[in-house]
Amino acid sequence: MDLMKAMSERHSVRDFKDEPISEEHVSELSEFIEQLNNKSGLHMQLILNEPKAFNSLGVRLITYYGNFRNVNNYIALIGRKSDTIEERCGYYGEQVVLKAQQMGLRTCWVGGTYRKVPSACEIGKGEKIVAVIAIGYGNEDGHPHKSKAFNEVVLGDADYPIWFRKGVNAALLAPTAMDQQRFMFELKGNKVKVRAFPGPFSKLDLGIVKYHFEAASGIKVS
Repeated sequence: MDLMKAMSERHSVRDFKDEPISEEHVSELSEFIEQLNNKSGLHMQLILNEPKAFNSLGVRLITYYGNFRNVNNYIALIGRKSDTIEERCGYYGEQVVLKAQQMGLRTCWVGGTYRKVPSACEIGKGEKIVAVIAIGYGNEDGHPHKSKAFNEVVLGDADYPIWFRKGVNAALLAPTAMDQQRFMFELKGNKVKVRAFPGPFSKLDLGIVKYHFEAASGIKVS
């Protein structure tokens, strides 16, 4: 599966099969996460066979979108506290999400509806957990989120080049908090800017959206 197909077929999944991730997939994911950590300066970690984060006192956590079921594995997005940590976690965490999709695994970004279990991961001095990504073999493939139109997330009205349209359309496939897609792109010459409107996890969303745009267009975003 190529990256663009992974973007279009990736949907949030909260219902997982009650089975461990295969050794082959664990090895491939762990190696990929290590590469991204070296590149980003983050401390992302794959947590396996740890049900406490999504099962508090025997009661499954419930979100606006429904129950989490059989979440025993997740990726902890950890990094040193800074002004850029949330955006970097979004940018590099989404790369793990799409890699997992290509491997046949399913995922769900989780910002607040989980229990932090510090003993399950390594949190260095000055570091914090920004969010987690539930991961495993899905009992379903999920469903497309409700999406805005191209002209609702682009500032101005122009004859935009194909690469810009590809980037924005890929950004509209990106997961965002509550599926609100609170971002706006602007093109000036060949320079692309994107900003996120204030809201829950807006910086995390911004990193995810930037990666989708850049991967599809081949152009960096400022």
